[in-house]
Amino acid sequence: MLQPIEFRAGHSRIGAKQRPLLLCRWRPFAILPQQPTFFATAPSGGAGRSNVLDTPNSHYRILDAATLAGYLATLPAVRDRLGGGPDDWRIRDVADGNLNSVFLVDGPHGGLCVKQALPYARIHGEGWPLDINRAIYENAYSERLAPHVGALAPEILHFDAEQFVIVMEKLEPHIILRRALIDGVRYPKVPAAVADYIARASFFTSDLAASFEAKAADVALFSRNLSLQRISADLIFTDPYQTVWRNKVIEPHLAAWGDAFRSDLDIKTAVARLRAIYFTKTQSLIHGDLHSGSVMVTADDTRVIDGEFAWVGPSGFDVGNFIAHYAMAWFAKARQPGDPAERAGFRDIIAEDIVTFHETFRRRFLDIWRTEDNGGDAYPAAHFAGPAGAARLESLRQAYLDDIFRDAIGFLALKIIRRVLGYAQIADFLVIAEPEAQARAKAGALALARSLLLHPDRYPDIAAIVGALPRFDDIGLDPRPSRSW
Repeated sequence: MLQPIEFRAGHSRIGAKQRPLLLCRWRPFAILPQQPTFFATAPSGGAGRSNVLDTPNSHYRILDAATLAGYLATLPAVRDRLGGGPDDWRIRDVADGNLNSVFLVDGPHGGLCVKQALPYARIHGEGWPLDINRAIYENAYSERLAPHVGALAPEILHFDAEQFVIVMEKLEPHIILRRALIDGVRYPKVPAAVADYIARASFFTSDLAASFEAKAADVALFSRNLSLQRISADLIFTDPYQTVWRNKVIEPHLAAWGDAFRSDLDIKTAVARLRAIYFTKTQSLIHGDLHSGSVMVTADDTRVIDGEFAWVGPSGFDVGNFIAHYAMAWFAKARQPGDPAERAGFRDIIAEDIVTFHETFRRRFLDIWRTEDNGGDAYPAAHFAGPAGAARLESLRQAYLDDIFRDAIGFLALKIIRRVLGYAQIADFLVIAEPEAQARAKAGALALARSLLLHPDRYPDIAAIVGALPRFDDIGLDPRPSRSW
């Protein structure tokens, strides 16, 4: 059953056993402002900081390595976890993402991670203001899923709704999954673990397990995560298919591919269909940005992080996004530095992991549906009593998963296109130093994406997608001959 949450400024995480069970007591808007602080806009070309910092009544301040220790010292539970005092703590600024400040703090007794939402996009600076309320949605996402995903996500230790700070478990010696893929290091447990995470999150926050009232509360809360959804709307569904300032300047070797995607009405029609699905299909609570940079791993432990893009949308979005980044890793690996034989062997591993991920997701989702005693309103048990009812319900289950896969195919394609032609490129391709080689790797990924958009019926299952990868590997820099592939 859904665990309700009361959000309070500066509240510490409440243990699952302490949470009340009545759905009607969940008050998702307790700390949300009546109006968002401000929304993402285009860079202003030198404008000052956002108005949230200029508001006289605002207690918000940007923390840095020099001021963070004093802030943490005011939090008894955090201070106890670290041990000692501020002079004993080691603070490291480890931010490598696009939006937030991130620090690792170590004390005599232990360590933790501190994440603060900045009032602008960190990668661009103060000229691109961004709603700091995104920290509220990330914390809400973590709290909503905690009863279901358990140790597949970091433990949230403290949330401060005035400073927009999340203090969480420090993950060590974990590394970012993308780094492992680039380095050619396999973590065989990761695909199944991420599949389990997405299956649990997708099932338990859908109408299959959540009551109508709980689902409505999720939609009401996360539909207000507007500034980050504007980023998704622009960077995934809009910008790559037109000329805008945010797009990366396409390298000359890849220019023909960029022109092809911007001028193809069939592609834009497919994108429009997927855009409508994303914004209207309130199927389950999705992470919204679940890729190889949002997963931290060791040989035995996998954690999904950074849920600030949380949204109630199509379950296939997270599935497709994760597969997309493995597919791009596959195309990039052939031209990355390293021994050719080792690279070829690791590509086989990536292909196997894609299959493992999706097959595990489907199997785990179905297993949960068949065995969990859930209170969802979508398929009342009384309607499917007896052998005939059970058989019909099983066919509905299979159709439900088929629908998720169809959506995932489309979002897989869009996520590839967005990472190649749009803003925020990925290191998988960027580590390829030779420009033409990098362009050829990207062209292969774009060719796969185009085929998935224009010919989705050719891909009835994950094996068909993986089997198609070699066909697009040496597609070339001219997009025209392969359009019908």
